[in-house]
Amino acid sequence: MISRTTLRAGLVGTGVLGPVLAAPAPAFAASAEGGINGAGLDLLWIIPFAGLLLSIALMPLVAARIWHHHFGKIAAGWAVLFVVPAILSFGAGTTADALLHALIGEYIPFIVLLFALFTVAGGIYIKGNLHGAPALNTGILLLGTACAGIMGTTGAAMLFVRPLIRANDDRRHSAHVMVFFIFLVANIGGSLTPLGDPPLFLGFLQGVSFFWPTTHLLGPMALVSLILLVFFFAIDRFLYIREGRTRPDPTPDSRIRIHGLANVPLLIAIALIVLGTGIYKSPIVFHIGTVELAFQDLLRDVLLIGIALLSLVLTPKATREANGFEWGPIAEVAKLFAGIFITIIPALAILKAGQEGALSGLLDLLTNARGEPSNAMYFWLTGILSSFLDNAPTYLVFFNAAGGDAQHLMGPLVKTLEAISIGAVFMGANTYIGNAPNFMVKAIAESNGIRMPSFFAYMLWSVVILVPCFVLITLIYFLG
Repeated sequence: MISRTTLRAGLVGTGVLGPVLAAPAPAFAASAEGGINGAGLDLLWIIPFAGLLLSIALMPLVAARIWHHHFGKIAAGWAVLFVVPAILSFGAGTTADALLHALIGEYIPFIVLLFALFTVAGGIYIKGNLHGAPALNTGILLLGTACAGIMGTTGAAMLFVRPLIRANDDRRHSAHVMVFFIFLVANIGGSLTPLGDPPLFLGFLQGVSFFWPTTHLLGPMALVSLILLVFFFAIDRFLYIREGRTRPDPTPDSRIRIHGLANVPLLIAIALIVLGTGIYKSPIVFHIGTVELAFQDLLRDVLLIGIALLSLVLTPKATREANGFEWGPIAEVAKLFAGIFITIIPALAILKAGQEGALSGLLDLLTNARGEPSNAMYFWLTGILSSFLDNAPTYLVFFNAAGGDAQHLMGPLVKTLEAISIGAVFMGANTYIGNAPNFMVKAIAESNGIRMPSFFAYMLWSVVILVPCFVLITLIYFLG
């Protein structure tokens, strides 16, 4: 699916604006494609982005009430701490171009797609008493993982998260279910087709064949998924037995039925629209400042909004109410990611500058002593940066660092392309902001009363469980 960024952030502090303003203004200012050129940018420009990430991570722990009521204002404050110094350093025109590229070119398509999937999937209500036993939970995770490659990680996550939450509404321990759900359904499951995750869709647009991910990423995907499912079953069974099922099940016993079936073809339509408008290239282009808005992109967003509105019309209000549907999670994501898309501008600009940027030392690690691509480093660098930055542009940076020729990458450098693809998709699971649906799943779970791990506690889960899997992938596929 075409989604696009993801991230985190930090507390408001008066020490940020001074050092950013004091940083010398680069001699360039604007990039060739509009916006801020990352060549020569000091890493101090990343402070607002880091601040926002720390805010998302820490404020729910140390100032929960303030965060709950003012997270939108806090995100906006960090955005201002980037925008004001940028205007003073680069000028209003260059800064406006950068903001237009981020908001019109990236944020609006991202939030429109998320809104459509959230609305349509939220209209599908599985009625009946699903008992959250380990076997059922594992089965739902397996089904969701399989569907993610077809309908995208966001679509699959939005479709299966609420039934899974209801199935476990009588469990004392259910946060681990959501953690593994994010690992598998919201990330790793999206590795088999270009519809599964944004980086693979961008690869498809660059010339990578549609079924290349299916044939080349199936092995790593199946291996990691199997390990995670087995590990999940063991943890869930241990907790299930320990709980003793002493709590009454709040879901009344009834036969399983599916309501809101009119939304199923709408989900399929969303996938087809994203795929079709990604392939079709119209000669009609609109210009907003230096931003080129292609007709097919505008058509995609209009159609997606139309499908969401159609879903609201076709789905009875009672069905959505029974499904626990509410607008709070999508509103939270929209506000926080607006701040993320703005503050991440300098971070992505530095990364895109390649050898001319402040992170050029990282790119030097991509080649071994023999002058050949180091596939293990491609895997880990793509993955680590995709855990904190937008995995779609990160994929493109390393795709181009490897030569940018899809035919060559699918041929002699096939292992390098595998490393880039797996790193971008799999390691999006490392943090709440690593992929678009991660934070959405967290927000929906918390709105249903599940106490999700904090930002750093979630990362502890990923370090303990996911990182060993990635080490195994490295040893099997990318060394030797």
